[in-house]
Amino acid sequence: MARLALFDLDNTLVDRQTALNDAVAVLCLEHGYGTTIEQRLRSELADRAHPGDFVRLRSAFGLKEPAERLWQEYVDLMAAAVTCRPEVLKGLTRLRESGWTIGIITNGASDIQRAKLVGTGLASLADGVAVSGDLEIRKPNLRLFELGATRCGVSLADGGWMVGDNPAGDIGGGRGAGLRTIWLRGRPWPDGLPPADHVVDDVTDAINLLLETE
Repeated sequence: MARLALFDLDNTLVDRQTALNDAVAVLCLEHGYGTTIEQRLRSELADRAHPGDFVRLRSAFGLKEPAERLWQEYVDLMAAAVTCRPEVLKGLTRLRESGWTIGIITNGASDIQRAKLVGTGLASLADGVAVSGDLEIRKPNLRLFELGATRCGVSLADGGWMVGDNPAGDIGGGRGAGLRTIWLRGRPWPDGLPPADHVVDDVTDAINLLLETE
């Protein structure tokens, strides 16, 4: 099996939820938005963020700021707020030094996801990145996994691993792509979905497992 490890980004390699809360709080404070708008924005962006979210918000509340400006401010705030723990960066560095090829497969708008990768230092540790906004598709779509492998300079036909927290998108999608899978437990597991090959509590556990894999 090829030494290919594909990782999800949000809530796998980085803590998206904490960054989201911080970014929304700062955005609303800077513009003087009240609690109602802040709660609506948190709800809209809970699972994903897209420029269209701010178009709807602006229309619903009659905001004077252009939606494009609000989106860019949000992107910048998220890039500044999101973090990747040092032990995760060190673990990925060890993987690379051990001969693993590292890819990141993430759902989301291209500009914000890539801003997160640069801001956290993950961009320099990945051999290839595939963002759903690149093709306007989302995991578990096989094409996104194929794009990720291609950008890593390898083929899914050679096998590898997928690591993530989303049962359907990461684990189901990875299995559909012919990859072995490692699930970061937390979300409810859907009925009828076959189990992951391994279940761990933290991405560092997944990295250590891969390092022990021959």
